[in-house]
Amino acid sequence: MTRLAVPKTYKLYIGGKFPRSESGRVYEIRSHGGGFLANAAQASRKDARDAVVAARSALGGWAGATAYNRGQVLYRIAELLEGRRVQFIDEIVQTEGVTPNAASAQVDEAIDRWVWYAGWADKYVQVAGNANPVSGPYFNISVPEPTGVVAIIAPQSGGSLLGLVSAVAPALVAGNTVVVVANETMPLSAVSLGEVLATSDVPGGVVNILTGSPAEMAPWLASHADVNAIDLVGAGDLDWVNLQIDAAETLTRVLQPENGPDAASPSLARIVAFTETKTIWHTKGLI
Repeated sequence: MTRLAVPKTYKLYIGGKFPRSESGRVYEIRSHGGGFLANAAQASRKDARDAVVAARSALGGWAGATAYNRGQVLYRIAELLEGRRVQFIDEIVQTEGVTPNAASAQVDEAIDRWVWYAGWADKYVQVAGNANPVSGPYFNISVPEPTGVVAIIAPQSGGSLLGLVSAVAPALVAGNTVVVVANETMPLSAVSLGEVLATSDVPGGVVNILTGSPAEMAPWLASHADVNAIDLVGAGDLDWVNLQIDAAETLTRVLQPENGPDAASPSLARIVAFTETKTIWHTKGLI
């Protein structure tokens, strides 16, 4: 007997839940060949604000977790991605028009990147922090701490899954929470990543994924008073100079766009970019 197909509904991922856009808007996702694949939620300004509220609410718990625990949580994401390889490969083949082997290689690299960043969670402080030489009977120690809520415009070209992971993972390592605008034309793997996060140990609100137009949402995120930093890695085609001006109004830290295949390549610098250095003085004990 012939059965009806059950088409998947691609929604937003905000606060650990999957809401539709409050505006009710959707837009068509087309395959690389132009065929219809699905409707995706088109996020609005209100959805972006809701995502920032969710990220701010989750910040205390995530930043307050031990570095070892954060590393274990990030490693768990890699484990779950490994278990859903076939789904991600299929979505990448359909949206990007690459071969199954190329899609498989991208999924492998995305998994490896989660593992790489997970390993840094309890180590980067030793590298980025230091004990400062001072005159007097004191210890003076500088320690990196999370910046807070980080908004990200994910890479809009190249590997849709790998670009998203490369931008999101380093911000999470230090204890930041994230609001990310996914690849506009190839968002399927981003929403599926939200499903992975929802079934992992990542607390709701730590990662929030919006689909739709970066040009529409980026100005509101850049000027939002509760966003502490914005990564414009995928905003090269936007008016990113004005986005920096908007961010300056609230003293929001900005990472400029990156182009080419090495955009958001793994590095310790991307982790440290979203940290603040806290310096502590402590008297030396007398024996």
